Amino acid sequence: MEKIEYILKEFGKCNIALSQEQGEKLLKLYDFLVEYNEKVNLTAITDFEEVVVKHFVDSILPFSKLSIDKGASFIDVGTGAGFPSIPLLIYRPDLEGTLLEALNKRCVFLEAACELVGVKAKVVHGRAEDYAKDNREQFDIATARAVAAMPVLCEYCLPYVKAGGRFVALKSVNENCDECENAIKILGGKTEQILDYEITNGDSRRLFVIKKISQTPTKYPRNPSMIKKKPL
Repeated sequence: MEKIEYILKEFGKCNIALSQEQGEKLLKLYDFLVEYNEKVNLTAITDFEEVVVKHFVDSILPFSKLSIDKGASFIDVGTGAGFPSIPLLIYRPDLEGTLLEALNKRCVFLEAACELVGVKAKVVHGRAEDYAKDNREQFDIATARAVAAMPVLCEYCLPYVKAGGRFVALKSVNENCDECENAIKILGGKTEQILDYEITNGDSRRLFVIKKISQTPTKYPRNPSMIKKKPL
């Protein structure tokens, strides 16, 4: 089976209809990821079929389950190799994406990858707690994929979300909402939805959708040592 056909088939299993062009862009992203991974550690997953399922489907599928306005802005906090942001922007090119990453060598990859596949995104080299100082409540959506435990992730991400917006966390089923309810409340959020689903290889995932209902107190996010020492 041709690689593009495989990509389109896997997304078809999720009732996501990608165009041939979108399939070609994802294949370009795969090839570039694997090539670049030889000199910069981006991912432990390099097998083609695994990347399609565990990176591409895993990045796009949860957002296909949400209603997201055309032209909405989002920030991907701790984007790493660009997941979920780059596949999401291939799927939804109307969105305005900001990719926040603390390692400069990954930022170099992200800029090159975005240019290669023709997606428009702002790549920012910075830490979540620092970039938030001048960019609070600026985005319709903040997202992150398995970067940290939910109470920690809420503190890093919710300050970026404007009132009425959402924090969308892509997590494993091992995390539950009870652990982060206090953090959500303190940071001005409210749990809107928790959705369990499977990606196409049968692996289970949990999607947390947190609605921003009031402004986050300006002392958050705290510095990493304080967050680690005393999580909300």
